[in-house]
Amino acid sequence: MRTLYSSLLILSLGLVLSCQGPSSTPPTDSKTPATHNDLVALFKEWRTFENPPLLEGAPDYRKGTFDQRMPQFKAIQNKLLSMDTTGWTIAEQVDWRIVWAEMNGFDFNYRVLKPWERDPAFYNSIWMERSDVPAHEGPTHHGVTEVWQFSFPLDDQSKQRFLEKIQLITPLNSQAKENLIGNAKELWAAGIPTIRQQVEDLKKLLDFPGVGEDPSLTQAIQSAITSTEDLVNWLEAEAPKKSEPSGIGKENYTWYQQNVHLVPLTWEDEVMILKRELARAWASLKLEEHQNRNLPPLSEANTPEEFEKLTEESIQELMAFLRNQEILTVKDYFEPALREHRGNFIPKEKRNFFTIGMHFDPLPLYSHFYHWFELAIMDNEPHASPIRKGPLLYNIFDSRNEGTATAVEEMFMDAGLYQNSPRSREIVYIMIAQRAARGLGSLYAQANEMTMVEAGGIHSNYTPRGWMKTEKELLLFEQHLYMRQPGYGSSYITGKHLLENALADFARTKEEKGEEFKLREFFDQLNGIGGIPISLGHWEMTGINPLPKVDK
Repeated sequence: MRTLYSSLLILSLGLVLSCQGPSSTPPTDSKTPATHNDLVALFKEWRTFENPPLLEGAPDYRKGTFDQRMPQFKAIQNKLLSMDTTGWTIAEQVDWRIVWAEMNGFDFNYRVLKPWERDPAFYNSIWMERSDVPAHEGPTHHGVTEVWQFSFPLDDQSKQRFLEKIQLITPLNSQAKENLIGNAKELWAAGIPTIRQQVEDLKKLLDFPGVGEDPSLTQAIQSAITSTEDLVNWLEAEAPKKSEPSGIGKENYTWYQQNVHLVPLTWEDEVMILKRELARAWASLKLEEHQNRNLPPLSEANTPEEFEKLTEESIQELMAFLRNQEILTVKDYFEPALREHRGNFIPKEKRNFFTIGMHFDPLPLYSHFYHWFELAIMDNEPHASPIRKGPLLYNIFDSRNEGTATAVEEMFMDAGLYQNSPRSREIVYIMIAQRAARGLGSLYAQANEMTMVEAGGIHSNYTPRGWMKTEKELLLFEQHLYMRQPGYGSSYITGKHLLENALADFARTKEEKGEEFKLREFFDQLNGIGGIPISLGHWEMTGINPLPKVDK
């Protein structure tokens, strides 16, 4: 079954008929009859447990604490595995699989990933901006300060919450020096700049309205600055002692993808898919360039006024396209969400990969900003199931959010977005090539067949037109993230692949029933099922389950 499924994935449609039916229901022998309400109750118990106990006000990630808590975790996990889901709807079984995947994520972190031991960046406590996916990218501790959620100057209630968050940084930094016993050389070295940046972010907070005039806030921030500087010095002193590779290896990677992120692929499958997408993107780019050879090149926006005009026209064009071409149902809150992230003019010499393309035509990147539509849906119309209402843990959403955002760049193009600007199609293929190259590099790094620096070489050298050679910081940031969070670097392309499979099965089943295929119906259903892995969305939207059976 595994071999057959892997072979089918290589095909352009990648249909997964061999894995249909009830095979993804949990085994039913020696099970306890259960309802979806029972699952929701267990989910709440699980999420309460998943938050660690506190030590001096900060989350406690000490090894002894984890070891003491594992019997309780196993008991909760066994409750889930003992549920008899016979007769449950597909949507209810999807919820069961989400909880199962989250528990597997906790177990994997305890056994293998151990970010609190191996990854200094795990202790980053200050987040100045909202992520464009449901939760922060990469392993994140439970006590972070989400600065973007506060409005300054702070009212009394907000000030107390903010103060409590800042005050836990000092004990957490102290705990980090006890917990960080790992020997992952590159993770350690690359994590130091992240903690060093925290010092700068804390200093910025002192200039926020009302902060500098408040003695309690300034004292807490100054204490956090001092302790963070001390942590940086300690990390730098320990760095020369680190000598082991940072990747988790192929076997662990495959288990993690299949059992936590619910990506039904092996490491080898992903390498093949990303190689194929990289070659296809380069070939398609060159064919586009040939077809467009007699057209004038795209002109850049080289002044703030030109950029303002370009982005305004692009926002209007994208929203009209989605609405008039019946791509999806456009909610009233979609355009404001996009406008909030329309971008700013950047001088040519300071542009990185994404902003280079944005100053030629923002529409390819704005298509990827489907992210902000999905977050706006979560904010304004959260899913009815408590299990799907908020972000899934452990970045389990990556195939859905990053995969969908990447897929729609090309889907919108193929649906006619660039009929009046054919050279913009070239940017779409450049973006696909970049994501395939960086994901391919991250796969080799996770397998310990390359260093992060060597993986960055693939990322840089195989991105067309040298657009990834402009900013080393972006290159380092991305490869560091993909080492910290296995599967994230490949999720853009593997998620795109899985979404295309879902679209193919959705259309084929419509055809078999003699029903009309409507693209808007597909995207509306996708938007309505919550930020869940594409494999689960595929199952719920088509009745075809691409996931293997769950075994105890």
